Amino acid sequence: MIPWVGIHADISIKLERIDSDIEQTEETDDQWNPYTLFTTATAETEKISLNEELNKHWINLREILKWSNATPIRSYGGRGYLCCYCSEQFLDPRDLKAHTSQYHEGIDDACFTKKTHLNGYCIKLDITNLCCNICGEEIDDVEILLDHLSNDHDRTIFTDIKSLIVPFKFRNEELQCYICNEKFGAFKVLLAHMNVHIRNFVCEVCDAGFVNIKQLRGHAESHKTGTYKCEVCGKIFSTIRACSFHVNRVHRNSFVNKCGYCSQVFKECRQKQKHQLEVHGIGAVMNCEYCDRTFKTQSTYRIHVNRDHLKVRKFSCTMCERRFFKVSDLHDHMVRHTGERIFKCEVCQKAFARRKTLREHNRIHLNDKRFKCEHCGQGFVQKCNWRTHMRTKHGEIKT
Repeated sequence: MIPWVGIHADISIKLERIDSDIEQTEETDDQWNPYTLFTTATAETEKISLNEELNKHWINLREILKWSNATPIRSYGGRGYLCCYCSEQFLDPRDLKAHTSQYHEGIDDACFTKKTHLNGYCIKLDITNLCCNICGEEIDDVEILLDHLSNDHDRTIFTDIKSLIVPFKFRNEELQCYICNEKFGAFKVLLAHMNVHIRNFVCEVCDAGFVNIKQLRGHAESHKTGTYKCEVCGKIFSTIRACSFHVNRVHRNSFVNKCGYCSQVFKECRQKQKHQLEVHGIGAVMNCEYCDRTFKTQSTYRIHVNRDHLKVRKFSCTMCERRFFKVSDLHDHMVRHTGERIFKCEVCQKAFARRKTLREHNRIHLNDKRFKCEHCGQGFVQKCNWRTHMRTKHGEIKT
C-alpha cells in the first residue's frame, strides 16, 4: 500500500508512473495496475479518503487536458480570462486557448493542483469545438469525452466521483450557456448559472443546486434570518450576508468592480465598462467595413470577414466540389454522402447521422421543456415548436 505522506508530493510521482507505464511491455502492464495508486476507502482515516478522491479528480483532468483540446480557465479578472498556469490574461477566450496550447501542458503547474481539499474545488473548462487528440473525433461535452477516452482508447478514467468540472463553450461574442442556450452579460453570472445544471450538492430549504460544498454553505447563510445591526451606522438587516455586503460597499469602499488596467474601483459594473472604453479603449465596438455588423473582439471580427466576405474555405470534400470554412461543417456535410446513422437512441433505438441531433432528440424522452413562453409559461421540448407557438398564439416572430 502506498503511504499518503503529502498529497502534492504524491501526485507527480503517481502520474509519472502511469505515463511511463504506457511505454512498457504488455507483460509489465499486467503487473502494474493504475488503481493501486489509491488506498481503499475503508476505515483508515477521512484524510486518506479525501486525498484519494482529490487524486482521482487530478488524474481525470490530466487525461482530459492531455488527450483533448480543452482549456482550463483560472477565473475572469480585470483584463479578461486568466491562465491557470501563469499570470497572463486574455480578453478573448480563444486567445487564452492558443496561449495555453503553445506554452503549457499537463496539470503539474496548474493552479488547481495547489488545492489540498475538495470543499471549494471547481474546474472551469473551455470545451469550445472539443475533440479527441488521439482520433480527431468531435465530442459534445466532458462526460462523453471521458467515456470516449475510457472505452475507445483504454485510458484510466474514474467515474465514482462527483464531477467538479464546469464546462463552457464560447461560440460567438455573446456569453451563452451551451446546455440551455440562456445568454448572460458577464462571465461570473454565467458561472453562477451553471449551478442549475451541475447539482452535486442541494439546499434542503429551497432545492437550489451547487457544484461544491463551499458554494452550498455560502448559500445557506441566505436562509439564516434575524436581526443584524451595522456597527457603523446602526442600520438593521434581516440576513448577515446583507449586512456584510452593506458594510463592505458603504463603509469600507470594498468595490468589486475593479479596472484590471489601472486598479481604479467603481461602485457599478457599467461605470467600470465606460471607464475602460474611454480611458483604455477596451470594449470598443468594431464596425465591419463590408457590412453593418459590429463586433466586440478582434478575433470574432476577423472570423466574420474571412468566412462571410473573403469566403475562405480551407476544408474541401473528397467526394464533391464543396468547400467549408470549419472542419465541423465538412464533417456534417459528409453525412450527405455516406448516409451513415451511427448515433442511436438508447430508449427508442432511432438512429441519427449527427450527435447533436441525437442530443436534441433525447430531450423528448427526458421531457426537457427548456423553451418557455414568456407570456403563458407553456414549455416546449423543441425550439421549432416554441417558435410556432409564439407566432400563432402571441403574434411574435422568434429566431
